[in-house]
Amino acid sequence: MRILLKIFLFPITLALSIILLICQFVCIFSSMLLSILAFLLFALGLAAMVFLGDTKEGLKAIFIAYLISPYGIPMLAAWLIGTMGGINERLKAI
Repeated sequence: MRILLKIFLFPITLALSIILLICQFVCIFSSMLLSILAFLLFALGLAAMVFLGDTKEGLKAIFIAYLISPYGIPMLAAWLIGTMGGINERLKAI
């Protein structure tokens, strides 16, 4: 019975493994690009606060920079990829 279940789950685990590899590549690549963009947006927000005196718009830009920094949305994506990897490993362990 366990062999039949492994045979049935093989295509699912194979597809999930390929999807995870693609998602990991996209996450690493986008995290690199978003880090650069977050730095530029942070500098722009800081410049708006210091030079223009527009603290509201500056804080908005800094908040958006935090969201796209490696500690914001990319961290959530990495957590989701890790969770999917755990599910994939559990399916392989059956």
